[in-house]
Amino acid sequence: MDAYKAIVTKRDTRSYTKDPISDEALRRVLQAGRMAGSSKNQQPVRFVVVRDKERMAELKKCADFGEPLVPAMAAIVIVSSPESNVGEFDAGRAAQNIMISAWNEGLASCPLRIHREDCGREVLGMPEGWRIAMVVALGHPDPNVPMSMNRTRKPFEEYVHWERWSDEGAASG
Repeated sequence: MDAYKAIVTKRDTRSYTKDPISDEALRRVLQAGRMAGSSKNQQPVRFVVVRDKERMAELKKCADFGEPLVPAMAAIVIVSSPESNVGEFDAGRAAQNIMISAWNEGLASCPLRIHREDCGREVLGMPEGWRIAMVVALGHPDPNVPMSMNRTRKPFEEYVHWERWSDEGAASG
């Protein structure tokens, strides 16, 4: 799949099959996340890979909307260094790489937030100061559930403004 097609066809998905994710595919997804750019090459982001279903259930309790972790076959927890003031931004870049490359591997994904970070740090045994930026749930998409529940995106013309904000002719560039 080419990069553009992967980007425009990827949708967040919360339903997965019970098929395992191969180590090779997971390693490529993690490598894509690792290769995301970082501000001044600080590389403040690290990943904690969770495959154990009991640990994912514990992690779910730390989130208000952690349901995607239940059917997921893996979760990648993206954490940022206590020394970095750009960790959250760089974590977002890594997450997008992870989700796009996962889609290229035939894997669906859903990003989620850990709302009770102390709980999440305890579940993961993280060192003091490291912050959980986000979690990406992964699995093979369930063919019986429509991607993004068949929700559509807003039209291009509503999203894009040229030169200045304008309600008329927004996408006339």
